[in-house]
Amino acid sequence: MFNPDKIADFPEKPGVYIMKDKRNRIIYVGKAVSLKNRVRSYFQSPKNLPIKVASMISKVENIEYIVTDSEVEALILECNLIKFNRPKYNILLRDDKQYPYIRITLNQPFPRLEVVRRVKQDKARYFGPYADVGAMREAIDVINKIFPIRSCRKDLSQIPLKERPCLNYHIKRCLAPCQGFIEAEEYDEIIKNIIMFLEGKQETLVKQLKEKMQEAADNLNFEKAAALRDQIAALEKVLEEQKIVSTDMIDQDIIAMARGIDMVCIQVFFVREGKVVGREPFILSNTNGAERREILTAFVKQFYNNANFIPDEIIIDEDIDDKSTIEEWLKHKKGSKVYVIIPKRGEKKKLAEMVAENARIYLDQVDSKDEREKLRNLQALEELKQYLNLEDIPRRIEAFDISNTQGAESVASMVVFEEAQPKKEDYRKFKIRTVKGPNDFESMKEVVFRRFKRALSGDKKFNNLPDLLLIDGGKGQLKYARQALKELGLSFIPTIALAEEFEHIFTEGNDEPIILPENSEALYLVQRIRDEAHRFALSFHRSLRTKRNLKSVLEDIPGIGKARRLALLKTFGGLEGIKQASLEELASAPGMNKKAAQAVYEYFHCILK
Repeated sequence: MFNPDKIADFPEKPGVYIMKDKRNRIIYVGKAVSLKNRVRSYFQSPKNLPIKVASMISKVENIEYIVTDSEVEALILECNLIKFNRPKYNILLRDDKQYPYIRITLNQPFPRLEVVRRVKQDKARYFGPYADVGAMREAIDVINKIFPIRSCRKDLSQIPLKERPCLNYHIKRCLAPCQGFIEAEEYDEIIKNIIMFLEGKQETLVKQLKEKMQEAADNLNFEKAAALRDQIAALEKVLEEQKIVSTDMIDQDIIAMARGIDMVCIQVFFVREGKVVGREPFILSNTNGAERREILTAFVKQFYNNANFIPDEIIIDEDIDDKSTIEEWLKHKKGSKVYVIIPKRGEKKKLAEMVAENARIYLDQVDSKDEREKLRNLQALEELKQYLNLEDIPRRIEAFDISNTQGAESVASMVVFEEAQPKKEDYRKFKIRTVKGPNDFESMKEVVFRRFKRALSGDKKFNNLPDLLLIDGGKGQLKYARQALKELGLSFIPTIALAEEFEHIFTEGNDEPIILPENSEALYLVQRIRDEAHRFALSFHRSLRTKRNLKSVLEDIPGIGKARRLALLKTFGGLEGIKQASLEELASAPGMNKKAAQAVYEYFHCILK
């Protein structure tokens, strides 16, 4: 356990403190105006601490800290560390990788819309995250009907393309920039309109389009005026369906919380120019024992750390901590003043109450379903603890599987389940390096050794150790996995092997297998984890096999060496893309010339035909 005497050496400066357990896992991240005073406040009589905090402190073995120049810097660092490490005792907004975003590819000629799960620093414009995927799809459908932009993935750096325009052009869903039928400046105007639509500024957009329609009519450009008239009519129909909730014609987010027995829902209403343009419900985890203001504070920090748009006002139905610091941080992000308002009366108070009621309704809808699933998962974990005679409930389970074809392209998968749910961001893939031929025993030893060796070396991607290791296979695979753990001094990690034929569980030192009851939740869970490890390994193996086959096909073409093969694959995305490419497109790929392009084109269109 952590020695509180060390706190005397902590600085009385702002910063972030990082609590770790005996396995060197980060279990809590917090910020402080004074690191010494904040950390010291945790080490008092457990009777004076909330149950959750007392439980956390009992597991702390080490506390590290990072000093910052200001409290705002500390807040930003805290948000980023929580997002990256997702500590066990922090209140967590569900991993934003699960939520989709709309991306406008401003980093490409003639941008298009696409749905993605990750935000990158790539000069594109992102909108989201969307917890309600249906609402996101509805927004995209409206955009596609109103604004005729391209949906294809073609490279439009050089136009016109040789091929004919696609069906979307003929049904007036695209203006065929691939053929040079629209200038880049005119296309960019459409993209600016789409951005205004997604920002919720539909009234301003309609006003601007009406001005452009009148200008087009005055210039006798009746075709353009008619197209603008149709866009205006479609947008006005959208505006009719939006509810006016505020007399303030400014951008607002309204945030309210509803709390169930073991679940918290926070609802966000997005008000733009006085009208509700969207709403999103979010479920938070690790909220047991936390006060309402602590939960709301954690949500606001994590939500706006990921947000791509900051409104002028954020209305919250209850008090939060760090209000002035959060306002300063958001001002820095937005580039202008942001007001965080906790209304006590009047119109804004009524708005917050309306959002809170919606949060309660949503929570009632999901609570029963999630509760049933949570109870099944808890039952499965408790049964595993009992049947396997474990000291603790196996909250983090890692499973390994080997996949190969007669020893060729041998790979391994590592899948992770936390609280009986897949944690896909922790999944890992391995190519077997040292084993020749179909030797699953040695392959298993290699991959287990490599995984835990990286953990011991301080690799943060492998930092979290499992409460239970599940090996797909029988006694042989188990024996070699245990050898790897012993060589690394990690023999304390419980390890089991699940044999597929009879679903028998083998443990070290026991000749007789453990047979889980046929209808037990524990058996369903280990089967699900084993099947997921098998699926993940098989998909990796297939992808490598496909790449190998593709490589062998390209190797048959004269004049196409390694550099050109890689360039073709990168440019056209795969064999199908290379097949469909024209002679001119092939010649324009990096490292290619007309002769090499001719060889590739003839190979696919003459030799293989």
